[in-house]
Amino acid sequence: MTQSLTPDVLPPPFPDHTQLPESDGTFVKNFQEHPQGIILTDSIGSVLQRLHPDGYYAIGQDCGIYWRETEPPEKGAEAPDWFYVPNVPPKLDGKIRRSYVLWREYIAPLIALEFASGDGSEERDRTPLSFSPEGQATKPGKFWVYERIIRIPYYGIFEINNGKLEVYHLVNGFYELLEANERGHYPIASLGVELGLWEGTYQNQTQLWLRWWDERGELLLIGDERAQQAEQARRDAIPRLLGMGLSVEQVAEALSFSVEEVRERSQN
Repeated sequence: MTQSLTPDVLPPPFPDHTQLPESDGTFVKNFQEHPQGIILTDSIGSVLQRLHPDGYYAIGQDCGIYWRETEPPEKGAEAPDWFYVPNVPPKLDGKIRRSYVLWREYIAPLIALEFASGDGSEERDRTPLSFSPEGQATKPGKFWVYERIIRIPYYGIFEINNGKLEVYHLVNGFYELLEANERGHYPIASLGVELGLWEGTYQNQTQLWLRWWDERGELLLIGDERAQQAEQARRDAIPRLLGMGLSVEQVAEALSFSVEEVRERSQN
């Protein structure tokens, strides 16, 4: 007797970053969020290059982390204002990431930061995922998702309006509020950096900004600051080289200044 076999019916594969929405249609809440993300990414670049010489890391800014398959899909995502994931490629199959899909890569971000426009209640929401008798899911709180599902080791909440910063560390599956060190910074041990607040002007906005420091308490500079520091070092070298006996012309050639600039600087 010939027996017919019923082919196995497999469930559809979980979608990847190219099949999921990259936005939930909401606006960025204030004008600081975009430059705040840039200043964090720019200044920590040299640290990440040292930690990842192969370039395997990703930084997301207001991008979705998909942790649960839902309908519509964006209800199963949280979008930190800034996060860093170690040991993953910056692109997938040569394509720019549209989101970070946890069920595809399994590696949790090491740190997530939220820039709270309000009082931070949304960012501290510990509401767990639950279901009604009819099967309707209750939207879980952001804090609960980061702590209990994605399990992000470090979570920072910066209340922009009042300059308050809280940093949590995941210990035995639960977030513990970190205490600031003697410099008022929060050490992120896995990165060898400290996170804190810096008052200054960036992109025509003078206020408090989240910044990185190294473990010695030295501020990690952004590109403009590094350029200014290098320029000042060149200028400071003029009297020192002249004092060593070099001529004005030799100093100008060595430091790529004009002869007039060297003469002017030597007279100040």
